[in-house]
Amino acid sequence: MAEIFRKRLIPEECVPLLKDRILSRSENTMITCWDTLNPKTAFSKGISLYVIDKGWKISKFFDSCNNFVYWYCDIIHTDYDKEKDSYIFTDLLADVIIEPSGLVKVVDLNEFEAAYKKGLISIDGILNALSKLHALLDIIYTGRFSQYTTLIEQFEQPSDE
Repeated sequence: MAEIFRKRLIPEECVPLLKDRILSRSENTMITCWDTLNPKTAFSKGISLYVIDKGWKISKFFDSCNNFVYWYCDIIHTDYDKEKDSYIFTDLLADVIIEPSGLVKVVDLNEFEAAYKKGLISIDGILNALSKLHALLDIIYTGRFSQYTTLIEQFEQPSDE
């Protein structure tokens, strides 16, 4: 079974996602379902699609009553160790939230400056993250985001488990 790690630049950490369940995996995608590592009031679980070749993690967040909260998209970099069958998904700071109303918010761009000043990300890393963000926003704004959400929703469990 593959090992999955979430690496964050701010705060600096690399955490094994021991309870995440891999529902599907191919060369360029992985779908997982999970409960939050730390309890949150807004959401408690979700299902995520890692689009490895594009550098996106698209997640559908749910509250404790299985109500849809919002879509949350992380810009990521993936390191895969074939010998260990392990993935390190590094959060590249920029995130996109898509509310049920359709409102799109880009968040955490201010963290680029702090990460750069601390030597946690290079200019090339920032430009790479911004390029991935632009491609994701293009998919969202041109109405093609549903091709990814449909993949996720195929793996959703009925809410009356």
